[in-house]
Amino acid sequence: MQTILTDFYTLQSYEKTESGSFTAQISLNKDHDIFKGHFPGNPVTPGVCMMQIVKELTEEFTGSSLFLKTASNVKFMAIINPFETPDLKIQLDITENEGDVKVKNTTSFGETIALKMSVNYQKLT
Repeated sequence: MQTILTDFYTLQSYEKTESGSFTAQISLNKDHDIFKGHFPGNPVTPGVCMMQIVKELTEEFTGSSLFLKTASNVKFMAIINPFETPDLKIQLDITENEGDVKVKNTTSFGETIALKMSVNYQKLT
């Protein structure tokens, strides 16, 4: 498993619930170069980076390398400014079935939901 978002975020903690879902606490690195260009003076976490974080955490929790097959119901509901809200809670409901991994994700900070999406990955390993 390869992390392409080097130093972009830190996994602070995670727990697996009895239902098999995972709740992860991450912190964004507000000093990462991505925020210098997206956008100067008004940093916003790119949506594609949030989608990559979900993929990387799913790989970590399943122990598999994954390839994104489909994404549906991708809803960016709030701006994630790494200076104002660097600490995020990522809920992952993971279902594995014959080489596929389905994930329902909710990402939030405080009481604010920032991202909701459903994705389907193919296992590579």
